[in-house]
Amino acid sequence: MEKKLVIVESPAKAKTIGKFLGANYVVKASVGHVRDLPKSKLGIDIDNNFEPDYITIRGKGDIIKELKKETKKAKEVYLATDPDREGEAISWHLSKMLNLDENSENRIEFNEITKDAIKKAAKNPRKINTSLVDAQQARRVLDRLVGYNISPLLWRKIEKGLSAGRVQSVALKLICEREKEINDFVSEEYWNLDIELIEKKKKFIAKYYGKLVENTSAKSNKSDEADSTTNTKQKISKIKLKSKEETDAVINSIDKNALSVYKVEKSRSVKKPSPPFTTSSLQQEANKKLNFSSKKTMMIAQQLYEGINVKGEGSVGLVTYIRTDSYRISNEAHENVKNYIVGNYGQNYYAHNEYNKKSKVEAQDAHEAIRPTYVDKSPEKIKDSLSADQYKLYNLIWRRFVASQMAEALFDTTTIIFNSNNNIFKSSGSIMQFEGFKRIYDYSDGSKDLLLPIINEKDLVKINNILPEQLFTNPPARYTEATLIKMMEVLGIGRPSTYAPTIITITNRDYVIKDKNNLVPTEMGLIVNEMLIKYFENIINDKFTAGLENKLDAVANGNIDWHEIIKEFYNEFKLSLDVADREIEKVELKDEVSTEQCENCGEFMVVKKGRFGKFLACPNYPECKTTKKLGQKETAEETDIICELCGAKMLKRKGRFGDFLACSKYPECKNTKQISQKIDTPCPKCGKDIVIRFTKKGRRFFGCSGYPDCDFVSWSDPSKDDNKENK
Repeated sequence: MEKKLVIVESPAKAKTIGKFLGANYVVKASVGHVRDLPKSKLGIDIDNNFEPDYITIRGKGDIIKELKKETKKAKEVYLATDPDREGEAISWHLSKMLNLDENSENRIEFNEITKDAIKKAAKNPRKINTSLVDAQQARRVLDRLVGYNISPLLWRKIEKGLSAGRVQSVALKLICEREKEINDFVSEEYWNLDIELIEKKKKFIAKYYGKLVENTSAKSNKSDEADSTTNTKQKISKIKLKSKEETDAVINSIDKNALSVYKVEKSRSVKKPSPPFTTSSLQQEANKKLNFSSKKTMMIAQQLYEGINVKGEGSVGLVTYIRTDSYRISNEAHENVKNYIVGNYGQNYYAHNEYNKKSKVEAQDAHEAIRPTYVDKSPEKIKDSLSADQYKLYNLIWRRFVASQMAEALFDTTTIIFNSNNNIFKSSGSIMQFEGFKRIYDYSDGSKDLLLPIINEKDLVKINNILPEQLFTNPPARYTEATLIKMMEVLGIGRPSTYAPTIITITNRDYVIKDKNNLVPTEMGLIVNEMLIKYFENIINDKFTAGLENKLDAVANGNIDWHEIIKEFYNEFKLSLDVADREIEKVELKDEVSTEQCENCGEFMVVKKGRFGKFLACPNYPECKTTKKLGQKETAEETDIICELCGAKMLKRKGRFGDFLACSKYPECKNTKQISQKIDTPCPKCGKDIVIRFTKKGRRFFGCSGYPDCDFVSWSDPSKDDNKENK
C-alpha cells in the first residue's frame, strides 16, 4: 500500500508527528536547509538581477538521496516545515530538489505539534507561499552582499576572521554608542532625605518630596481660602536636593520633634497581567529571571516545541511555535485556559483578556503567542519528564500564559503627606486585597505589603530619626541580552528569528564580551564599529535597517518585488564600498599583553588568535616560539634544590611534558632540569634507577638516572617489556 510522505525539518519533530499521523504516513526530516548559497564565493549573479546561485549543502547528500527515494514511493508528498519565512523557503527548496509540482497544494503548516493540529493541517494543504519565499531570499541576498563584501575589506584593513552584517553591525553600533555615553557621562551629586517616624510603636519612612508654595495661577475666592489643598492658593512643588547645603537647610527648617499630617489620600490601584510571550519577550524574561542567554532560551524552547518524551505518553510537543511576534491565542486555547482557571482557582480569578499586537506579516498572522499546547499539563505534573532547564523555561511559559487570562491584582494604596514649615514629605503603603494573576505569576522585586498606621489630617507624628544620604547620578546601564533585544525590537532591527543569532555572532567575533551579564564592546569591536560608521553610515544605522525590515515585510505580504529592494540597496552600497576600499588604511593592531611570562625568555606573553581560538605566545617570535593555552596559569613551587650555576634556589614549574626545575633567578639564569619519574626496574647496565624522560618533540623514553656515565635508553617501558632495546 502506497503511503503519504511528510517532510519536516528535525528528527525530533518527525518522531512526534509520526505518532499522530499513524501507519498511512511516513515522516522524514530534512535536518534543516538542503540548499544554500555557496560558502566559497558570493553566489549572487549581480548582472542577472541578483539571482542567487543555490547549491546542495555539503553533508546533505545521504539525506537528499533518502528523501528522493521516499518521494518516488509515496502516494503524495507534504512539506511540513516551520510556519515562517525560513520554513517556507526550506519547503520551496525541497520542492525544487524533489521535482514536485510547483502548483501542487502540498504545503501544510501548524502552530503546535498536537494530534488535532497535525490532523487538521494534513486535511488542509495549500500551495507554497512564494511571497514568503521571496522575503526570505531577499534577506539572504542582502546579508550575503553585505557580509561577503565588507568582511574581506575588514580582513585586508584590520585582521582576518572579522565579519560585518546588515543586522549584527547595527547591534554592535548600539552597544558601542552606549559605551560612549557611559564614558562621557559626568556624575552629579544629589541627596535623599528620609525621616523615620514612629506612631504607636510602628516605625515607617517619610521621604522628602518638595515645598508647599503659593499657587500664582489660582484665582482668589472664598472656596480657595476654605480648601488650600485643591489646586488653589497653595500647591506642592517637587524639588530635587542637589547639595549638602540644600539638604541641611531643609533639616534646619523643620520641626525636629514631629511632622504634621497635611493630607491622607486613599485609592484603589490595579496591576494588570502581562500578555503571553512573543519570541522577543520570552528571550528577555528568560534572561532576566532565569539568567538564560538568548541562544540557550531558543535551544530549550525548540526542544519543548518539537517534542519531549513525557512518561506514559511518548513524545509530546509542549509549546506552540516559538518564533512569533503576535500576542494572539486561538479561541480553543482561550476556552481551555478558562476552564483550567475556573476549575482550579474559581470564577473570580478568570478574565477574558485580549492583547492587540499582531504579526507584521499578514500571511503569518495565523501564528499565536508562545503558549503551552496542553494547559492541563502543569509544570509540576510533568516535572519528572523534563530536564532542570526545560522545567524552568516551561514553567515560565506556562505561568505567563495562564496568568495572561487571569483577573488583575487589586491593591488599597494609602499616601500620607506631611508638612513641616512648608517642607513636604510623603509616605506610601499598599495592601494587596486580591492577588488575581499574581497567584501563579509573581516574579516581583521582593517588595512586600506595607501597612501604614491609621493617621488623620493635622495629627502630629513623632520623628525618630533624620536620615540624609549623599548620592550621585549613575551613567546609563550597559546593555544586557534582554535590554539589547528589547531595543532591537523597539527600533525594528531584525525579526524574532534573528535576535539570538545576532548576539551570538558579535560575541563569537570578539566584538563584544560579557561582563556579569553586561555586553561590553572590546577594542576590536570599537575599531570595527568606527570604521563601519565612517564609511557605511547610510547602511549601518537603525533607521535604514528598520526601513529595510519593513520592505521585507511588504515583500512577504506580496506588495513589493524583492529584486527592486536589492537593486536600490546595492547601488548605494557599492558606492560606499568603493570609497572605503580607497580611503581606509591598514590598521596596525597591538597585541594584548598578558600577565604571564614566557618560561624561556621572561617576556610577558601576548594574546594571539589561532584556528582553535585564542592562545598565549611569546612576543619574541620567531626567535622564541613558546606558546601556552590562554588561561593556563603558571605555577611555581619553591624547592630546597640549589642551582649549580648561580647558587639560587630552584623552582618547581609545570611544562609541556610535566614538571621541571627552573632557576628562581630566571631570566638572568636560564638553568633548567627535568624532574625524572622513577620506575620500579633497575638499569640492566649499571643497576641504578631508570627514569622517564622526554625528547624535545615530546616523545617519551626511559633512560638511566646515571647518565651520562651510563647511556642506557629504551623507547618501551623496561618494567613491562622483557625485550630491552638498548642504545
